Amino acid sequence: MNHAKSREVTLAAKITDELSKVLDALRFAWKQAPSSIPKGLSCSESHAGQFVLVAAESAFVTLPGACVIKGIGAIELLGDEPAFEAGAKSKSLILKASVDGWRFSVKYVPPIVRERNLK
Repeated sequence: MNHAKSREVTLAAKITDELSKVLDALRFAWKQAPSSIPKGLSCSESHAGQFVLVAAESAFVTLPGACVIKGIGAIELLGDEPAFEAGAKSKSLILKASVDGWRFSVKYVPPIVRERNLK
């Protein structure tokens, strides 16, 4: 049986100016004192110099039409389709700063469906 380890799905999202300011402040705080980042969040910088924020499954909640990051704010999701498959495990929300603005994606492990359980 062929099973992909993890999948990453880009989210169509709308960001407010307030959330953008909070993310910029978080980036500044991370550069000054990395230990000041709230639990469940991790920050890094890509080789291209992009700020990358990863929210663990414990630090965010996906609701219909929005994704809420604890202590930071909400991101409005555009579209009606769910961000990931029902039963997905090990979900992470990834935010990347780019020249064009913020990019959002969700990385997850899809549920394993075994043929013997389909009877």
